[in-house]
Amino acid sequence: MRVRDLVFMMGEFQARFPLDREYCTNHMWAQDQGEGTRFGFTAYAVRLMRDVYFLDWSVDEGSLLTRQQQIGSIESKKAESDLYAPVDGRLVRFNEALMEDPSTINADMYGHGWLFEIRRDGGELLSAQEYLEHLGPVWEITQRALKRQFG
Repeated sequence: MRVRDLVFMMGEFQARFPLDREYCTNHMWAQDQGEGTRFGFTAYAVRLMRDVYFLDWSVDEGSLLTRQQQIGSIESKKAESDLYAPVDGRLVRFNEALMEDPSTINADMYGHGWLFEIRRDGGELLSAQEYLEHLGPVWEITQRALKRQFG
């Protein structure tokens, strides 16, 4: 464990959250990259999805986005889900390498597994500590749902 991580326990699994990023309530991390803010899935999201094997975008680079606008979809071992913009802004670029091999999200979610960059128009993001506090009640709901589904 890096000293600069916070840890959230998902049962026996440790979900780590680097302190050098901000976080979104839709379980994405954010990190400024100069031209834009890079976004990717948190360890919490990756653990719930399990093996990601398909990713598709329904918007183009350069598009203006509004927070919670549908921008694509993802398929994993556990589910198919729509993807939504975490903030308002202009889409700078996608991580093209993920189109060929989205499994990189599973192996390196905080590095090469990033999803896209957006030039943000404001938008409040959470610190790692605030995200951890957000996860407490969310995890309780998730556990109840999983018990109903698989119990």
